[in-house]
Amino acid sequence: MRIRLAILAVALALAACQKAPEPAVSPPASAPAAPAPPVAAPIPAPPADTIAAYKLLVARQIVAANPDNTFDGPLPAMMPAIVVLDISIDRDGKLKKVRVHRSRDSEASTAALAAVRRVEEPFPPTAQLMRKRDRTLDFSETFLFNERYQFQLRTLSGPQ
Repeated sequence: MRIRLAILAVALALAACQKAPEPAVSPPASAPAAPAPPVAAPIPAPPADTIAAYKLLVARQIVAANPDNTFDGPLPAMMPAIVVLDISIDRDGKLKKVRVHRSRDSEASTAALAAVRRVEEPFPPTAQLMRKRDRTLDFSETFLFNERYQFQLRTLSGPQ
């Protein structure tokens, strides 16, 4: 008798866990289609209050402009090329100068320079990070290349 009660209790508990089927409701045939919601304009990135935060925004723009030239995941144990670029951006977010700071591979250097120049929209404004007399915000970004000459940016790669 106890076993039957236990089985009945388990069966009732399982039945209580199941979701009852919802009745099918179809809209009336004469109901007009709801208008599509308006497409929202992209939300601008919040202003960065540190150079590290600013570099993160810039790195994301570079990667977004180069989806076929980047890779995700862990870095290879032996990278065929590492390129360090010096980047200068004015108060309004316009790229003023980009140059190779360090590289041993001209093909990778060319790819890194092209990746930065491929960003079509202006970078975020830099004024909040600059002193009044400065004309540009200057920083470095490191491009880490794999064997297929795709890159990750050091700012985005995180600890390995």
